[in-house]
Amino acid sequence: MRSALHRAGYRFRLKAPLPGKPDLTLKKFRATIFTHGCFWHMHDCPRFKQPGGDNAEFWRAKLIRNAERDREVAEQLSALGWRQLVVWECALIGPGRLDLPTVVDRIGQWLTSGAETGEIAGEFE
Repeated sequence: MRSALHRAGYRFRLKAPLPGKPDLTLKKFRATIFTHGCFWHMHDCPRFKQPGGDNAEFWRAKLIRNAERDREVAEQLSALGWRQLVVWECALIGPGRLDLPTVVDRIGQWLTSGAETGEIAGEFE
């Protein structure tokens, strides 16, 4: 995704010193992009499965903390004037994935829209 964005003319920074450690930061657009795993961030999609087994409670609590931290980071970034886009794992891999040009196009649309937040997810029937 990074190389496709770069080829499309978008310039970004990795490892910017911002809350939540965004995967990409585009200063020109005052925008951050996070690539979230559907399991680790409890995305409501077919890729996310509730943890089971002996340690189910541990994992459930951990995932809930992750989701709470995501909300806190979003609030912090917003307070600092940064916009946030989440590209979900299901948009990039698996049966619901989008082709890379579509992902890049949707990122571009969001960047120029001025919307404070956005999501790109896989498409499931």
